[in-house]
Amino acid sequence: MATTADYGLGEFTYPRGWFMVAKSEEIGTTPVAARYFGEEVVLYRGGQSGKVFMLEAYCPHMGTHLARNTTSYVVKDGEHVEGDNIRCPYHGWRFGPDGRVNQIPYSPAPIPKSACIKSWKVVERAGCLWTWYDPEGQEPDYELPPFEGYDAPHWVNWNVRELGVLNCHPQEVVDNMADKAHLEPVHGSIDMVSFENAFEDHVCRQILSAGHKTLAGDGGEPMTNDTWYTGPGILQSVMVGANPSHMLIAHTPVDDGVIKVWYGLLVKVDNAEPSADDIALAHAYEEAGVDAFAQDFEIWSNKRPCLHPMMVRGDGPFDKVRIWYRQFYNPRAQAETFQKRVNGRYTTKGTKTAPWESAA
Repeated sequence: MATTADYGLGEFTYPRGWFMVAKSEEIGTTPVAARYFGEEVVLYRGGQSGKVFMLEAYCPHMGTHLARNTTSYVVKDGEHVEGDNIRCPYHGWRFGPDGRVNQIPYSPAPIPKSACIKSWKVVERAGCLWTWYDPEGQEPDYELPPFEGYDAPHWVNWNVRELGVLNCHPQEVVDNMADKAHLEPVHGSIDMVSFENAFEDHVCRQILSAGHKTLAGDGGEPMTNDTWYTGPGILQSVMVGANPSHMLIAHTPVDDGVIKVWYGLLVKVDNAEPSADDIALAHAYEEAGVDAFAQDFEIWSNKRPCLHPMMVRGDGPFDKVRIWYRQFYNPRAQAETFQKRVNGRYTTKGTKTAPWESAA
């Protein structure tokens, strides 16, 4: 397992950006323990607002974990989550959603100013919970994606799947954006028409047009995939075909060199209100998509870290992707420097529209 320092990405261990932390359905008024960005956290849904909050897991009083308890009377009496607040199961200290202690039930003394824990911004969207992480502690510098198609007419919503924890630095996952050469041997692409990458500030894009050994339509007509990262941890991909689909792959750092991964797929159908047959069709597409992603997952799980790619003619612009990715591991003030080095569109040779013969 390699670390951020091994890749030379920058001064921060974890990248700045929006990241998935759970599915909406997983978080209720019973606090849930999790681990992200090298820290133990607790997620819970406030009983007053219905909003989800994410806080540092340990009480500053005596180090008690706020979620890992089932036997305290704080829990048994239904006082664990009180309105939008959460109580420590050990001594009953009550924390607001901002992480500050707002009640110490047994003490008449003023609450210490240091009686607070870290809190994260959480947004609920498209059936998922997203948090903003910034090692500099600043507000978001780009918007969370809208996830077009979710809850829209003619679309079957995704059933997001947690694919587990992967002992692989996210750099290896992001590298796929430039990896033209793996598409045929791993995923079955054939007769590639074009392969391009585009970079625009915090967005990295891959535009692929190719046939497929089993998925392409009659006569091997090419399919078009538009795939893009919004920041370092949210990938979406739109595939145009008989039933257009919109894929989500989210990966979030757990520890340095370890990520948690989710997968979801929206599918467009003929009926504005999807029928049972439409939903069954969408689930079949979803299974095929999971199988395709598993092809990458298996390779990432068993490869050694690629700290310095041995690039040859025909590879995509791995160097550009890695420069783009570094903007999230360095102070925000430096982001524009990395963006200016890569912003633009790049065509990889060795396709029908960019054959080797046309190379300079």
